[in-house]
Amino acid sequence: MNESMFKTEVLDSDIPVVVDFWAEWCMPCRMVSPVIDELSEDYKGKIKFLKVNVDNNPQLATELQILSIPVLILFKNGKEIKRITGANPKEYIEKEIELAIKGV
Repeated sequence: MNESMFKTEVLDSDIPVVVDFWAEWCMPCRMVSPVIDELSEDYKGKIKFLKVNVDNNPQLATELQILSIPVLILFKNGKEIKRITGANPKEYIEKEIELAIKGV
C-alpha cells in the first residue's frame, strides 16, 4: 500500500485495519511478516491487514510519527486505537488487537 491509498484503504474502511510499517532491511520486520500473513487469514473479512514500506512512503511515516519499525498500528473508524512496536509473537499481537477492538 502507498500514501495515496491510505485514506481510502485505512481511514475510510468499514472494518478495523492493522497497518504493518516495515522496511526490507529490517530483520525484525521479516520476523513479523509471516505472523501478519497468518493473522490476515485468521481475521479475513473482520480486520484488514496492510503493509507500508517506510522507505517508499516517507511522508506517511513522518505524518504518523513512525519512530521505529516494525510497528503495527490498528485503526478503527478512521482513528488510531493501538500501536504494537517490535517483533512480537502471534499470540501477543492477537491479544492486543482483540483488546483494542473491544475497547479494553
